[in-house]
Amino acid sequence: MKTTEKDTEKAKKNTAPKKGTEKTSSSAGKVKAKSSAAEGLRELFVDSLKDIYWAEKALTKALPKMKKNATTENLIAAIEDHLEVTKNQVSRLEEVFQIIGEKAVAKKCDAMDGLIKEGESIMEETEIGAVRDAGIIAASQKIEHYEIATYGTLVAFAKTLGEDKAAKLLSETLAEEKDADVTLTEAAYNTINFDAVDEEEEEEEEEGTKKDSKK
Repeated sequence: MKTTEKDTEKAKKNTAPKKGTEKTSSSAGKVKAKSSAAEGLRELFVDSLKDIYWAEKALTKALPKMKKNATTENLIAAIEDHLEVTKNQVSRLEEVFQIIGEKAVAKKCDAMDGLIKEGESIMEETEIGAVRDAGIIAASQKIEHYEIATYGTLVAFAKTLGEDKAAKLLSETLAEEKDADVTLTEAAYNTINFDAVDEEEEEEEEEGTKKDSKK
């Protein structure tokens, strides 16, 4: 059977993608930017500063609650120290805003808001004592890791933009966050996590004794 020119043309039409299909597949999954979206690195830098400014101010309210729920002396001391450090970090961020010629404005940080809420949830779901202390440390370290990542990025942005004074101040905060993470790790491994395990074992022993006495 001979293939005519008409048949060939028909076959091409059937196999060719429909109009608009290529455009749809290439744009699928792309997030549409808001009208206020940052177009340049400087805008992204300022926007990120507003985020972390909100986050640090929110922490000054969250840390006292963590302190009230902590029982171990070294954890209470670590939270007290970090509260003062955080207050200084808020002031330092205000200085950074001034250096780059921007107004210090806080923009809600969804990531920090979620981390703080998770910390509150952990406290609600644990008995006061070593177990809750261990939970507070876990929540606090997640916060520290977020801040370390954020300040590391901000330092890189500031250097790229030639904002050396701002980069220096942000580097100071980055170093403080790393120190706080180390302090929390030491608190966890030295006493609190081990105390939490001991409490759990004691509870299991008590339950076992009760069961034996019923027999």
